[in-house]
Amino acid sequence: DGAFQYCRGMYSAHPQGDGGGWATDYPQADENLPYRFSELTTASVSRDAHGNYNHVIVGLADDALYRCPIVIMQEVGSLYLDEDDATRLRNYLLKGGFLWVDDFWGEYAWRIWETEIRKALPAGEFPMIDLPPTHPLFHILYDVKGVAQIPSINVWLSTGQTSERFDSQVPHARAILGHDERMLVLITHNTDYSDAFEREGENRAYFEQFAGVGYAFGINTLLYALSH
Repeated sequence: DGAFQYCRGMYSAHPQGDGGGWATDYPQADENLPYRFSELTTASVSRDAHGNYNHVIVGLADDALYRCPIVIMQEVGSLYLDEDDATRLRNYLLKGGFLWVDDFWGEYAWRIWETEIRKALPAGEFPMIDLPPTHPLFHILYDVKGVAQIPSINVWLSTGQTSERFDSQVPHARAILGHDERMLVLITHNTDYSDAFEREGENRAYFEQFAGVGYAFGINTLLYALSH
């Protein structure tokens, strides 16, 4: 209907992958982020006849991909791209699409992700950068002070820690840039923004610590992607 809806990217599982797969945090993250987006901005957000927020699962071979201005993928330490997938993803991004990948932890998961995404966007052609704190994405609506480390609610309640792996203490926000320096891919590594969306109603202490910073970054990301 021309209004924003959450597009969740579905992908094939890597045989040596790390993580829970593309359906992690489904469907609450897909419902709650558009709900807050509609509350906290004047953006048009898609709803069905009963007032529920529309969201969709799209595969890389699905033509509906090209109707999604932003696609969100979870746990991309388990991502696998065959030749057709890589070509479709590259074409989508070069036509103006935007990919946000989130919720993968540690160096092993990073190596799998980087190997797979470079099938679509080779390193020599599409540079990857760490986003500086001055980047407009951090300030387009809310002033966000860098990337927050948001753990899964289960890790946080059981350990009180924000790092989920022994080698995931430092969260990162990185980007892959196109030929015109437009951001094609946003990468949030060693953090789980989607749990801030999915789990917002499950525990008051978790909500108070993580929902605010999670939604500030998430809404900024949507606004940045939709306007660039």
